[in-house]
Amino acid sequence: MSGPEQHFRTCHLCEAMCGVVIEHQDGQVLTIKGDKQDPLSRGHVCPKVMGLKDLHEDPDRLRRPVKRVGQDWVEISWEEAFATIEENVKRIRREHGAGALGVYVGNPTVHTPAIVLIPPFIHALGARQRFSATSVDQLPHMLANLEMFGHQLLFTVPDLDRTDFLLMIGANPAASNGSLMTAGDPMGRIKGIRERGGRVVLVDPRRTETAEKVDDHIFIKPGSDFFFLAALAQVMFADAHIRLRHLGPMVEGLAELRAAVEPFTPEAVEDITGIAAKTIRDLARDFAVAQRGICYGRIGTCVQEFGGLAGWLLHAINIISGNLDHEGGMMFSTPPFNAVELGPKGEFGKHRSRVRGLPSFGGEFPANTLAEEILTPGKGQIRLLATHAGNPVLSTPNGRQMDEALASLDFMFSIDIYINETTRHAHIILPPTSALERSHMDLGLAAVSVRNFAKWSPAMVEPPADSRHDWQILLELSNRLGESGRLGRYVRQGVQGAVERLGLDAGLDLMMRFGPYGSHAKLVQKRSSATQRVMSVLRPDREGLSLKKLAENPHGVDFGPLVQRFPAALCTDDSKIHLAPAVYLEDVKRAKEKLHSRRAHPMLLIGRRHVRSNNSWLHNSQRLVKGKGRCTALLHPDDAARLKVAEGQLVRVTSRVGAIEVPAEITDAIMPGVVSVPHGWGHGRAGVQLKVAGKVPGVSVNDITDELHVDALTGMPVLNGVPVTVSAVAGVVAE
Repeated sequence: MSGPEQHFRTCHLCEAMCGVVIEHQDGQVLTIKGDKQDPLSRGHVCPKVMGLKDLHEDPDRLRRPVKRVGQDWVEISWEEAFATIEENVKRIRREHGAGALGVYVGNPTVHTPAIVLIPPFIHALGARQRFSATSVDQLPHMLANLEMFGHQLLFTVPDLDRTDFLLMIGANPAASNGSLMTAGDPMGRIKGIRERGGRVVLVDPRRTETAEKVDDHIFIKPGSDFFFLAALAQVMFADAHIRLRHLGPMVEGLAELRAAVEPFTPEAVEDITGIAAKTIRDLARDFAVAQRGICYGRIGTCVQEFGGLAGWLLHAINIISGNLDHEGGMMFSTPPFNAVELGPKGEFGKHRSRVRGLPSFGGEFPANTLAEEILTPGKGQIRLLATHAGNPVLSTPNGRQMDEALASLDFMFSIDIYINETTRHAHIILPPTSALERSHMDLGLAAVSVRNFAKWSPAMVEPPADSRHDWQILLELSNRLGESGRLGRYVRQGVQGAVERLGLDAGLDLMMRFGPYGSHAKLVQKRSSATQRVMSVLRPDREGLSLKKLAENPHGVDFGPLVQRFPAALCTDDSKIHLAPAVYLEDVKRAKEKLHSRRAHPMLLIGRRHVRSNNSWLHNSQRLVKGKGRCTALLHPDDAARLKVAEGQLVRVTSRVGAIEVPAEITDAIMPGVVSVPHGWGHGRAGVQLKVAGKVPGVSVNDITDELHVDALTGMPVLNGVPVTVSAVAGVVAE
């Protein structure tokens, strides 16, 4: 028996990317603590960190491929699993064409370096119907990136460490640990803003955990974020508080933006937002004169009726206030990989979904069209579905319809570690190794980090014999499913070729060497002289960044604060920032109609999250779900009195697509007329093999969100601001 060892790693359970120190012995995790030497998190961790141990040791986690036989699951060999998938994919593709193949990629995919192999896998599969968690999350941000900056992956990042004014809308970093804002310890950084004399304001329909730790919280009616943002911009134009700073020569469309927001005065939006005109006007003026300000919105601003327009104005307000690409404002990270150059530029509306004609984005259709594309007969009907780390039954609208759809497929296979609400419909499940059994480096999230840094960790323990890493599974499937039997146009080129020949780590090493800190950075085009000077400061020596250097620095390598990236990073054809793209100006007409012809709904539904959860995939950890039940319906006391609902009493929340029954939690932390139910629950479905989650199943809020209620611009489902009715379940009080 060996003595205890220390393992330094990045926690991959959410976007915070906290550094951890894992003490382990003979393959057993003894303790997990924050790594005080990590340049990003500086020792901070949240309660979820013990999920690393629980996921690794979970007896419900699959270790070998399984095949569904009737209502039972049997273990099979990897060869049988791969051969069965290959046979069915090629059969269905031959009989029905590539239009009959679909793929869904879930949120956890971004937390693994194997994400680089998702594109070649999808290409080899030949699936023309592609879906992912993007369209129930950050699509409006990516659309704004594409339309205004020329590339879907040019994400803006809050420079929390140097700002004077943080305005947050529809975000709850105290629970999420930051989203599209990889900050290690976001609330510690937000506390730092206040300690140095800055101001933090949160706008949200609920007084969240974050609201308790800011200077001002402002209630806003669900679904009205665009109207609030438009009023802020209108005041800034009316008061001549427009400041472009170094972006001046790059910005076009200023007059068009001014005309677009002109009707949305604070007085005009007062009723629809529920925010007093004076409050909006004062806030706009305070933000406009701040020397270093951030207007940051997250998922709450995205998944609503005007989410596309809200994503646009978040960028626009930062631009016209002089806070885009400016120290202390919304900046752009410089990750160790050239994500913009490696990833596709993106497209919007190039294709339309078969049944409803909703627009594609980045080659994907909105996830709320997946079920209907499976259930609707005709040419292009999806008959085969592959999923990667996704659970659309719980995470996309009308989960009961999704259940029905998945059950009807000719064939389905999943790459996943659990038999959950979605994968129970699969015919074959391929489980990858646990995160602690493979090396780790965050690729996607480094592009939204509030500080430039890089970190790589080797595997903590050897994987079991006859197991497969996620990247090995993806490579094997790509080689088997491609028309030529190999990787097609991806074969032996760049990262994919290096991974196939040498392994994933070799591919990462290659990417780093050609990245901005690598020895071959000078070969990368589109570097201005100013950027080259920055790189000479950031690059620690002539050797440049490599896997070897990161292995020698297990806590990570710090490259310092965010730096100016424009104009060099702009990807538009004319090298301009497009402040008023036509797609938004056209959609503003719809918002004007809403402004003048409003219909009041008695109750509006919103979601919420908790620091001990991450969507649906941490509920099988006893230490993370224990304690007071968290799957409740928050109601304001006025609504509870009107509905004659007592604390803990079951209430029925009903929408067009169905109803759920959930215990009431009465609190003045939510606006009157709003009910909040958390997402990610609903583990009581038959066939789910999650013992801990099954004891606290809760209900799925997405059993009552409506796949037909969408943002007309993006096609995204409306998950915040869903019209519902709430009624007491007579005589029933939850235990």
